[in-house]
Amino acid sequence: MDQWLKKRAAPNSSSASGSSSEPMEKRKKADKSKYRQFHEQYVVFGFTSTSTEPPQPLCFLCGDVLSNNSMKPAHLQRHLNTKHLSCVGKTAEFFQRKLSEFKGSQEKLKKATAVSTKALEASYAVSLLVAKSKKPFTVAEELILPAAVILAETMIDKKAADALKTVPLSNNTVCRRIDDMAVDIVDQVVEKLKLSGSFALQLDESTDVSGEAQLIAFVRYRDISEINEHILFCKKLTGSTTGKDVFHVIDTFFSEHNLDWKSCIHVCTDGAASMTGRVKGLIAQIKKVNPDIQWNHCIIHREALASKRMSPDLHEVLNDIVKVINFVESQPLNHRLFERLCHDSGAEHQQLLLHTDVRWLSKGKALQRLLELRNEVSAFLAEHSHPLVVMLENTDWVARLAYLADFFSKLNNLNLTLQGKDTHILNMYDKVCGFMKKIKLWESKCCYYVNKM
Repeated sequence: MDQWLKKRAAPNSSSASGSSSEPMEKRKKADKSKYRQFHEQYVVFGFTSTSTEPPQPLCFLCGDVLSNNSMKPAHLQRHLNTKHLSCVGKTAEFFQRKLSEFKGSQEKLKKATAVSTKALEASYAVSLLVAKSKKPFTVAEELILPAAVILAETMIDKKAADALKTVPLSNNTVCRRIDDMAVDIVDQVVEKLKLSGSFALQLDESTDVSGEAQLIAFVRYRDISEINEHILFCKKLTGSTTGKDVFHVIDTFFSEHNLDWKSCIHVCTDGAASMTGRVKGLIAQIKKVNPDIQWNHCIIHREALASKRMSPDLHEVLNDIVKVINFVESQPLNHRLFERLCHDSGAEHQQLLLHTDVRWLSKGKALQRLLELRNEVSAFLAEHSHPLVVMLENTDWVARLAYLADFFSKLNNLNLTLQGKDTHILNMYDKVCGFMKKIKLWESKCCYYVNKM
């Protein structure tokens, strides 16, 4: 039966596309040719043309912009008669003069906009500089801007100095600029975290000089073809600092920025109970929302904890050192007298350094400073009849002081090498193992010289 049916020939796809594209191009050209063009004689109606496509009539008397279909003498005349009746019948020179005034005002507006844009950019740049230098926000208006104006007026001219005066640098303005940049940075980091798909989180909670508990968070994530790390936030903890409180702060931040806990694959914290508690600790709270998350004890915190262990005799020497430093530096009168003593004796330093366990490098620096000023400290203690002056006159005690100062300076160097950007656990492991091998080498050398003596 099919042989008696006349089949319809299938249209050629290439020819069909070619035939369809040709009318489309012709239609576009035809539509484009239908656009009404501006003519110079339209100036007598008070109109010029915009630079858009298609061109639109722009009234340089009132600033109104009409559609392209209104590019007709009758429509333009009607606009002139309706809105600018006083200009009807004026000469062509009148309209040319008005057109020149309109173009001049546009140029001035463009220049003013350009100046304000540059001033805004300069305001953000100076605000960033103030934030990086950790200076008060008022320094921009009280010092930076007046100094820049003086330099510009002296080195360039008064016009450049007047241009600098347009830069907004008030206290509130600098504060807003810094807040805007901070919000923008957080948005960029959050967007990169979402694109990376997974990230690691490092947390640390500590108390600042004002007694406020601060929680700082860093993230490490994959950014295209490299691994980046950046600060995520620094939040103040109000009230208690339990694991639930810390988790609430982090979870609130994640909710506000639509971050998924499933994307957080690793957390690094210190070994505090609020972080590592099995029931109420931070890690326990995180595992409730992401059971697969991994946790690691911060290696720098481990190094700081390991350096606290020492033999009883060295620990006793360290306690005596703390008593000596506190006697000299804790009382303002003793501090001033000791400073004058160091100045009169020509010492390199004029004060001791107080030791605090919160600062990792504090112990090594305090011991090194006491070792350098041991003669001045001995004279000061003898002048005040302090019982610990006997220790500074004891050769064995001074030798232990030198040993502690030398060894803790080595620990400080190790601590500094473990810090910094783009460090990872393999790199840290190699550095710690290398330091342990150095200790064995130093120990073998000490044994060699002791046996030789």
